[in-house]
Amino acid sequence: MNRKSLITISWISFFIGIFIFVFFSKEKTPQMLLLNIFIAGLYTFVLSLGNGFVNETLSKRFSWVEETRKRVIFGVIATILVNVVLVFFCNYVNFIIFQKQDFSGFFEGNMGFNNWFTINVALLISAILHAKSFMEEWKKSTRKEVVEQKLIAKSANAQFESLKNQLDPHFLFNSLNVLSALIDENPDQAQRFTASMSKIYRYVLEQKDKELVTVEEELDFAKTYCNLLKTRFEDSVNFEFQVDEKEKKSFVVPLSLQLLLENCIKHNFATAQKPLNIRIYSENGYLLIENNLMAREQVKESAGIGLSNIVQRYSLLTKQNVFIEKSKDFFRVKIPILTQKITAMTTQPSHESIAYDRASKRVKELKGFYGNLISYCLVIPFLIFVNLYTSPNYYWFWWPMLGWGIGVASHALQVFGIGRNWEEKQIRKILEKENLKK
Repeated sequence: MNRKSLITISWISFFIGIFIFVFFSKEKTPQMLLLNIFIAGLYTFVLSLGNGFVNETLSKRFSWVEETRKRVIFGVIATILVNVVLVFFCNYVNFIIFQKQDFSGFFEGNMGFNNWFTINVALLISAILHAKSFMEEWKKSTRKEVVEQKLIAKSANAQFESLKNQLDPHFLFNSLNVLSALIDENPDQAQRFTASMSKIYRYVLEQKDKELVTVEEELDFAKTYCNLLKTRFEDSVNFEFQVDEKEKKSFVVPLSLQLLLENCIKHNFATAQKPLNIRIYSENGYLLIENNLMAREQVKESAGIGLSNIVQRYSLLTKQNVFIEKSKDFFRVKIPILTQKITAMTTQPSHESIAYDRASKRVKELKGFYGNLISYCLVIPFLIFVNLYTSPNYYWFWWPMLGWGIGVASHALQVFGIGRNWEEKQIRKILEKENLKK
């Protein structure tokens, strides 16, 4: 316990001692004033230090965030046991040692009532300390979650933008290389290629800033791009499209087919006698680009933008992998077809966002429970005091104490009960099914 807490406890002891001296003490002497302040300090320091020690010890052993249920269960058990012992100790010092009363009446009559009443007050103090500890721990946790979410989102967005920005100059550079070759080989084809390239480049500019496009849009663009390649290579390259109609409304990353088609051309030689056959088809939720393998020697090292760009962009959008298969006869790339249109900002931290939302909801539930418990601990002792002061022969306080107590117990079961495990399991199952769909 820090210095500030000790000063606070000292002031509380001082004012409680004065209050008891003014309103309840029969002897108005300086000695009695000091005795009341001392006894108030005895109760305040013993109960506060004892409960503070229990609270700090439990918080070190069990986290409010990670082990909430254990923290509450052990907290309730330890708090009740410790407070009963501390209250009996303080009352023994007060009544038996200072007031010289007979120990035989310690658990009955006025001393018995004082024991019971003081235990309730001590439990109230402990509940406040535990609630304060709980709120501080969850505030730290939520602040940390918010900071982590911002960092993840910024990092993912920056990385995604960087990858997309590779596409524009990359496509332009490769298209100009093709055009340069055509100018020498066939000027008329070069002119038609230039006109077609302007249309395709417009698509590149429109789509490169999007996270996802429909399979249908990407196929239409790929067919136009294949016509360009046909213009240059003529019968040396053949293209085949076999994509299910039901897959065309789903989504892929933009310009993925263009990059993969370009990859096929760049790494394979093709002649009219031995044409390069490129097939684009769908299978089991994937879009496949396959070509017969006729690898050419690389004069210079590849920049590696094509495949790595696609793999990285998909990794930022989904947990589904891009598969690359190679044999002596073929080379195949499988890219996932996504069923939901998502964005880089929401897909990468999806599990963290869900956890954060659930944590926020959990905080509200626990705040409601502790508010209910603290209210109960405050109001019931007051009602007992009013009952015993106004009508000591009829104990009506049992009715609100039992009725409200059942409500508090029901609230505790709702917040910490067995049903919550079932609910969390169902939520987990639903989330896993949604992830599999992607």
